[in-house]
Amino acid sequence: MSEIERDPVTGTATTGHEWDGIKELDTPMPKWWLYVLYATIVWSIGYWIVYPAWPSFSNYTRGLFGYSTRATYDQQAAAAADSQKEWLDRIASSSVDQIVQDPELFDFAQNGGKAVFAENCAPCHGAGGQGGPGYPTLADDSWLWGGTLADIEHTIRVGVRSSHAETRVSEMPKFGADQVLTPEQIGDVADYVLSLSGTAAEPAVLDRGATVFAENCAACHAEKGQGMKDLGAPALNDSIWLYGGDRSAIVAQVTRPRHGVMPTWEGRLSDNWIKMLTVYVHSLGGGQ
Repeated sequence: MSEIERDPVTGTATTGHEWDGIKELDTPMPKWWLYVLYATIVWSIGYWIVYPAWPSFSNYTRGLFGYSTRATYDQQAAAAADSQKEWLDRIASSSVDQIVQDPELFDFAQNGGKAVFAENCAPCHGAGGQGGPGYPTLADDSWLWGGTLADIEHTIRVGVRSSHAETRVSEMPKFGADQVLTPEQIGDVADYVLSLSGTAAEPAVLDRGATVFAENCAACHAEKGQGMKDLGAPALNDSIWLYGGDRSAIVAQVTRPRHGVMPTWEGRLSDNWIKMLTVYVHSLGGGQ
């Protein structure tokens, strides 16, 4: 049996390991550290016994306490539902007009509508209703189908060009693709439409464009381009554009128009959620 080598300075035994002349001391672990280690081992064994811990092929150990995070969540969700029941009952028995006239109910509807909007509407209309190319802005006062509470609620329920039997539907003719208008006429009417928002053009071009507009466009967009909400025809005199407002974008839309689709939310959202969503969208700043 070899004699234990000790460090000449501290007198502590070495492990026999040496690196570049440096020897490793066989220093014992501090007792407090060992006691903590033993305590955690005991604690873990106790934890395995009283809480769910060990999985099997088809189940897991339930533990003496029978604790379940899912059960805890269900209890918390049930408690939250109970606390909201009074408000939801009031929402159910109120119209959207009555909701906005009740300050407390309005605040509740605002918060609920904001959550529903973030989950279902923001991917298209933006987090603040700012919209984007092909997706209408909900924070201005330009509405294709009207911006009153009743208008907004109906649009949410039935959608636009959706599968709902009463969906909102508008169809702009393909003036260029179907050769209703010549390319020259389309160019003239595009210049005239731009002039409705203040863009200058040659008088002769505007005269020709005004004639084309009166004969082909005014029936839906109105005489001065103010639009018709009953038809879902957008205003053309407010510099608010769904697919772009430069000349090339307008020419493209007149030639072969694009039409967006908004899904119906009736049946996907409860009546209460639709009402709260209506109140929230109306409050974004563009409600009428």
